[in-house]
Amino acid sequence: MYALAQLNLLYNYLSSKKKRETCDTFDFSNAEEIPYVTIQLPVYNEMYVMERLLDNIALLEYPKDKLEIQVLDDSTDETLVTTKAHVDQLASTGLDITHITRTDRSGFKAGALKEGLKIAKGDFIAIFDADFLPQPNWLKRTIPYFKNEKIGVVQTRWGHINRNYSLLTKIQAFALDAHFTLEQVGRNSKGHFINFNGTAGVWRKTCIIDAGNWEGDTLTEDLDLSYRAQLKNWEFKYLEDVETPAELPVVISAARSQQFRWNKGGAENFRKMMWRVIKSENISVKTKIHGLLHLLNSTMFLSIFTVAILSIPMLYIKNEYEHLRDYFYVMSFFVMSTLIFFVCYWFMYKSIYGSGFKKFFGYVGMFFTFFSIAMGFSLHNSIAVIEGHIGKRSEFVRTPKFNISTIKDSWKGNKYLRKNVSPHVIIEGILVVYFGFGLYSAFVVGDQGGDFGLFPFHLMLFIGFGYVFFKSLTSKI
Repeated sequence: MYALAQLNLLYNYLSSKKKRETCDTFDFSNAEEIPYVTIQLPVYNEMYVMERLLDNIALLEYPKDKLEIQVLDDSTDETLVTTKAHVDQLASTGLDITHITRTDRSGFKAGALKEGLKIAKGDFIAIFDADFLPQPNWLKRTIPYFKNEKIGVVQTRWGHINRNYSLLTKIQAFALDAHFTLEQVGRNSKGHFINFNGTAGVWRKTCIIDAGNWEGDTLTEDLDLSYRAQLKNWEFKYLEDVETPAELPVVISAARSQQFRWNKGGAENFRKMMWRVIKSENISVKTKIHGLLHLLNSTMFLSIFTVAILSIPMLYIKNEYEHLRDYFYVMSFFVMSTLIFFVCYWFMYKSIYGSGFKKFFGYVGMFFTFFSIAMGFSLHNSIAVIEGHIGKRSEFVRTPKFNISTIKDSWKGNKYLRKNVSPHVIIEGILVVYFGFGLYSAFVVGDQGGDFGLFPFHLMLFIGFGYVFFKSLTSKI
């Protein structure tokens, strides 16, 4: 079902390319017409990127008398002092920038945003995480869309300043690019629900209030508020052509914490929003289906992991019981879902890298590398999904930032990296051996020299879990 929904989103995406959209703009020479904007920068212990963030935000082109910057600082280390000094220095240049701290981190990021909103001067609230670097004209390209009074959010596409740093960053970029092209455009172009991505977007302040304000009861407060706002009939506008560069995690432990938060938060929001979406009288059946599958997308990892674990016993059962073989041939129909993803992701890849035989050959390698490593994350992400669905609460673990240079392994001195090895990593090591046994089994089962039908699947699982296991160990050294 999810694959078929992706195919529909591909159709929507390609259809949207035939349309040309324009929007009214504000007269930036007329002070009375320019709306007041508040920029919120929620940060927590960001030693390596704080200076870069503040200096970049100070370069945004917008009338200073209509711009406020809130540094929502929940830090508990020495950056609390250095950030305040930097904020004071920028304030001395005439910039309206304030350093806002709290006595506790209740609600985590959602709590910080909600606290800042109480005193925000702006009618529109732009939000950037610590590793994002908007272009100077960013506000002038996004704020004009709010001339449409129905629009509550304008979201921009994430870029990747370190896309080619390593294989890990390449596959993360690959996955995010699929979301920020096919999914966001495919849903938004037909009026289906999309999500504010937590950063690189702007909210209408009245939309936030009307939707019930920020809530910290899930790990993805952005997805939560997005659905509550759209259920209240607010429209979202996604801008694929406005790219906001950011830094991808370069260490697998950082990627794991980010994946855990996103996948658990998705499951938590399905639990929270399912009945609200189903019972809503304001949206079509098709929008409801897309919305439910959107909220369930992280649960795919649980399906992948279940199929992976059962695939080796299935290989033996298939060859032991002749009368069951026909059932296995019927089940092979579901390989179609992988082919659908392959087609859909090619259009995403082509829009970014271009077409041609050489590009397609590179795409094939990247697609199967991405799929293999995604499978390698399936245990870790399945645990996150299960915790989300059963309602187990956990702390918001933010992704450590690096301000990484091009020098390999320059991340090793990062003070925010966790040094302990998760028990999950040990199980992933056992699974490497398990799927290695699956590869061996292909040669020994059956009466006619083996059964290699599942060999490609087990090879991808072996490579994926092997990559995740060994990278997780080496990142602790």
